[in-house]
Formats: sequence, structure tokens, C-alpha cells
Amino acid sequence: MWAHVRAAILLTTRRGGAKIAARMSDLPSESEIRARIAAARTQAGPGFDIPYRNVADLIDRRAAATPRKPFLIYVDDDAGVRRETPYVAFRDVTARIAGALYSLGVRPGDRVATVGVNHDSTILFYFGAWRLGACVVPINVEEMTDRKQFLLENSGAVIAAVQDEYLAEIAGLRSRCPALRTVIRLSDGPNAPPGADVELAKACSAAREAPETDEATLDTDAFLVYTSGTTGPPKGVLLAQRNLFVDANGIAEWHRFTDGDVLMCVLPIHHVNGTVVTHFTPLYAGATTVLNRRFKASTFWKRVAEEGVACVSVVPTLLEFLLSANEDISKHDLRRFRGFICGAGPLLVDTARRFEERFGFPIQHGYGLSETTCYSCFLPVDLPKGEHTAWLTAHGFPSIGCAIPHNEMAILDEAGNEAAPGVRGEIAVRGWTVCVEYYRRPDANTAAFKRGWFWSGDEGFWKPDAQGRKYFFITGRIKEVIARGGVKFAPLEIDEVLISHPKVKFGMAVGFENRFYGEEVAAYVVLKDGLSMSDEEILEYCRPRLDFKRQPKVVVFGTEIPYTSTGKPKRLELARRLAPELAKHRETQFRERR
Repeated sequence: MWAHVRAAILLTTRRGGAKIAARMSDLPSESEIRARIAAARTQAGPGFDIPYRNVADLIDRRAAATPRKPFLIYVDDDAGVRRETPYVAFRDVTARIAGALYSLGVRPGDRVATVGVNHDSTILFYFGAWRLGACVVPINVEEMTDRKQFLLENSGAVIAAVQDEYLAEIAGLRSRCPALRTVIRLSDGPNAPPGADVELAKACSAAREAPETDEATLDTDAFLVYTSGTTGPPKGVLLAQRNLFVDANGIAEWHRFTDGDVLMCVLPIHHVNGTVVTHFTPLYAGATTVLNRRFKASTFWKRVAEEGVACVSVVPTLLEFLLSANEDISKHDLRRFRGFICGAGPLLVDTARRFEERFGFPIQHGYGLSETTCYSCFLPVDLPKGEHTAWLTAHGFPSIGCAIPHNEMAILDEAGNEAAPGVRGEIAVRGWTVCVEYYRRPDANTAAFKRGWFWSGDEGFWKPDAQGRKYFFITGRIKEVIARGGVKFAPLEIDEVLISHPKVKFGMAVGFENRFYGEEVAAYVVLKDGLSMSDEEILEYCRPRLDFKRQPKVVVFGTEIPYTSTGKPKRLELARRLAPELAKHRETQFRERR
């Protein structure tokens, strides 16, 4: 087994394979790595007693309890589509999909990939695969072709369910993906493009339901989600059905979601946030979810009002889009709307303050990773307004709140000791939300699972409240920390200042190589439409607001905002893009003005 894993890494890792191979001889044994992962997954206690055998059991019981109630409402404003799927239809369709997959040879534990946009057919396919006990591998349609190939190869997907626009691309990869047996057309309707072996709708019509089986359990693999991989090959985060249940329970309990609530999805469903928060959690709670084909600021508040939405999960980027749209929301009936879940990217203090002052709805800021299923912590929902605002704005960074049920969090130093309040270290998580493993990556497992914790790679600190609860803060990725003259600091602090300038649409600080201090600070700035300013104006603006070591020394203006598909700024990629331009300042010694 261990030899097979080593070989698989060498064969499937297109980028960074040589570096991984060089470290293989230094890795612990497979049994030791398994023990490390087990410790990180169980040290928070035994977990709660999940009252369902598997995903199929959950779906069936929800359909029996409220058959006619809508579970999934799909909306595409551009196409003029609004489509409801009641719980009973959700059960029947997912059962047919499970049967179609079974007839195609898929069995519990097999990997089935999806290449699809936000669409009800994609979500129905997810849950149909989970009914059967298959493991879904969601592939972002925006990935480059070679990366799609890597994900198909590395996951060992036997099926790819693909929407029409991407059929030719995926069909062209089949000869290079030996495990891939069948390409399924997810879309329905006439004029099918070439490339598919099977149309999902026809396969479901012809198929019987998959036979009842006890093979799908809470410990069956469910989701294989690949990380961004901006500094190397993507890492596959493997989650079991248990992970989905545990995090859904923690999220639902924290936010007090009930079967009377409606949640709304505007985030991409190839990511855990869009799937776990606004699809699996509503199913777990017996609630309703509204899936939007895409986020549109111009129709957002109208949709929230018309569907009676209670909560929407967003990333900070979308808050900025809503602020820019600056819609008068008094014309909408928003009495059922309670506020926003926000995470999956750096929230600036200025953004949080402006948004809550402008719209009046609370931002329940939180934090989590694919490796911890989704969310690990949130601000408490019952905080008095003043206390809520203080945790968002009074400490330099918005608090990500307190650990939710079924996991623990800590700030650790390099030796694994817990940091004192206010002292920065690495955010660590342990408990039943932690992933099964990094798939086929013993090197990544060795680095991340240590001393009974999953180490996130994010820097942060914590502060206690009057009740002794630990409120956590994230200051940025450890790899993004700028080290100038032996002093390390988070670039997010500089971002806050840049974005506060009235002419700046987007600002991001990056470190660049400098002979005198090791690293110096540069500012990448995108101006608001129609405005102009000089380098010196930016530098002058930053001087009274930042100490000298944190002040940008060089400004690069641009027009592109480097976000991932899930709204995270791509700081490391931006630094690499700017490196040739910034290299001319490598020999410059920047001096403080007196």
C-alpha cells in the first residue's frame, strides 16, 4: 500500500513532483501518519450521536416528514428560470440518479467527478451519488484543462458528469485518464453536443433505484475537494459522510436554523461553503435552500425578500459588491432576513463597519477550511449590538468568533504550546469536523497533522471575553507574512489602510526581495473607475497610518483584481506576477522620512 501511494504521487503530481519525491524518504510510516490523523479527529471527544445511518437515510426521512415542502429552489435570472424541487421529488430524483450510477457500475467508495456550474442538476447529482455511497469530486469549470486532467487522474474518477459547455474538453481528456470510464451529460434538452456517453435524464428514466445496501455508512468517503494549489500541486481533501453531518449539525445549532428557515446560496457549489452551508445544512435542518445560478448585486435583495430568506452565506468580496451597488433596500420586505454568514476570505474591519452601518444586518463572521469540512467557528449570534460591533472592529482584525460544537481550536507556537492571549501563532483545529486525510499526499498529511491537531497554515491570535470564552482572530496565511528586517507582520494590516483611501477600489500588500531588509513592502492598487492618482499620493496617505516598516515603499497600479472563484485574494500569485517589476528595487535602501 505505502509503495503504491509513493508511486502514485510520483506519477500524478505534474508540478512539484521532484520536491515531493525528495522528501519521501523522510516521511513517517503509514501507520504513524494514520495515528496522527486519528488523534486530530477524535481529541475533541466522541462527537454527538448522529441519528442517521447515511445520507440516503436523511433524505428519506425528510421526504417522509414533509413531502410537499420545497427543499431546493433553483433560480436563474438571466434565463428567467425558477424551479422548485419538493422533498419527495428530491428523494425520488436522487434515488433515480443513484440507480443510474449503479447501472453504470458505480459502487460505494467510487469517485465520480462533476464539471458543472451552480445548477440544480449538479446538486441533484451530488446527493444522488451520496445516496449510493459514491464520493463526489467537484471540479471548478474555470480550471485550466491541464488542471482538470490532474484532478481526474489524481482522484481516480470513474465517472465525469459534465454540463454541455465542457463536454468536448472532458471527452478530449479520456485517453489520458485511464480510470475514467463514462462521461455523463448533466444538461437536459435537445441539441446535445458530442462527447457524452450517456445523458443523465435518459439514464434516470431507464434505471431502477439502486438496491438497498449497508455499504454506505457515515464513514464512507463523500467529498474529495481540491485546494487551490497556488504554491504547488493541488491537494485533495477527503471528507466522509460523517464530516458533512457533524459540521451541518454544528452550523445549524449555532445559527439556530430550523425547518421553518430558508437559506440562500450565491457561492460556487464546487466549494465546501456553497455545498455544506447552504445545501447540506438546510437538508439536515429540514429547511429550504435557494440556489442562484450566479450572484447578482442588482437582484440580490429582491431575491432575499421574495423567497423569505433568513440567511445567506457570502465571502467579503460580495459584501463589497453590495456596498458598491448601494441599493435602497427599504422597498423590500426583509422581515424574515436575519443576516449574513461570512468567511472564506479576509474580511476587512472597514468593510464590516461600512456594511453593517449601511444595511443594518449583522455579519456573523466565521472561519474554516475544506480540511475542517467548512466552518469551525463563528461570532455568537446572540451578542448585544455594541459587543458584536466591538468584536468586529475594535481589535485591528474582525474576530472570527468562538469554536462551534464538535471541534476545538487553539493558537499554537512552533513547539505546539498554546499561545497567550494576543500572541500570534498558528491556528489549529481538532475534532470530528477534521478531514479524513489529504488524498495520496502523505507529505501533506505529515506537515499538517502534528501533536494531536490539524495545523491550518493560518496565523492568528485569541482574546477572552468577560465570560472567559476564547474569541479567535485570523491575521493571514503564514506563507503570506512579510518578514522585513527580522520583524514579521501580516499584510492584511496594510490592505486595510490601502482600501480606506476614497479613490482605491482594491488594494493589496505583497512582500518583495530586498538586499537590505530581506523583504520590503509593495502596494498593488486598482483605482475606482475614472479616477487617477500618483505613487506619491498613495505613499503619503500610508505614512501617518502605518509605522515605517509596514509602509509600502513601491506602488504598482493595475486593473485586474486577483480573486479565486470563491472570492479569496490570490496574494502569492500576485506577488509572483509582480516579481519582475519589483526586482528593479532589490538593491534600493528605503529610508524613513524625518
